[in-house]
Amino acid sequence: MSTPAPDTFDPHAFPAGLLAAQRQAAELYAALRAHQATLPWSREPHDGWPEETERGRENSGRPASPGRTAAEANEFDRLLDELPTATAQVQCHPWWKRCEAEGIKGEAMVAARQALKHAEGAVPLGRSDVETAA
Repeated sequence: MSTPAPDTFDPHAFPAGLLAAQRQAAELYAALRAHQATLPWSREPHDGWPEETERGRENSGRPASPGRTAAEANEFDRLLDELPTATAQVQCHPWWKRCEAEGIKGEAMVAARQALKHAEGAVPLGRSDVETAA
């Protein structure tokens, strides 16, 4: 089997729909992480437990938690429910079948999938956005 000539097919020339799907998945993941950072550690009210050092464990205690409000829990659940659907749209996009049909396999396919995560338009923030914000 021979690999296609580089000018014949570029597995990194992602279609707009795939870029949009990857961006949506990245935005949902970022929103979920940001939301999680604001939440109490326990979904339900919990008294917590004292810190104990046992067999090398440190900082194993937890402070009391008021639990999450209904709105906080609903937003967490919504984001968590939407994320698998968004990632499935990326993973199952027809572009990957096209890549396979063009002879892209193994390391080259992995490289293309990884490149998508950093492609222009596929991530919520670009390098220039970060530099501008800094």
